[in-house]
Amino acid sequence: MQFARSVRAISAPSRYILRSVSTTARVSKDPWPLPHTPEHLASTVTPSDIPPPQPLPRPNESIETMRARLVYQSRKRGTLESDLLLSTFAQEMLGAMSAGELREYDKFLDEPDWDIYYWATGKRAPPERWAASSLLGKLKIHARNEGKAVRRMPDLY
Repeated sequence: MQFARSVRAISAPSRYILRSVSTTARVSKDPWPLPHTPEHLASTVTPSDIPPPQPLPRPNESIETMRARLVYQSRKRGTLESDLLLSTFAQEMLGAMSAGELREYDKFLDEPDWDIYYWATGKRAPPERWAASSLLGKLKIHARNEGKAVRRMPDLY
């Protein structure tokens, strides 16, 4: 008798239907898209209605001070990709740049980090103001790393 009750309890249909605990709708869009995918590129476009920040005027800055500031600004961009790309570029090129080229590089560093990165790697076309720039051409060559050098953040001294 006791055995019959336990068999019946096991074989009896379940009265409870399992439901998921969450009542929120599932989101199918990936919140962290992979780099260089169309979704990622679309999310990194700088809106045209947001004006870029205006750089500080530095009327009496010496060439040595400007060069030191540009080294610092090349190293401390905010993204590792830009830091590595621009700091190694600055290490190789800043010493040989003229005052005019330093001023051009200073204006170039006022651009957003991801824009500089995508222009240098060829993932996006640069705007007209930088398309014919010899500075951007040198940076593109540097970014290709044709010598396959292992790059790391350069030493300060």
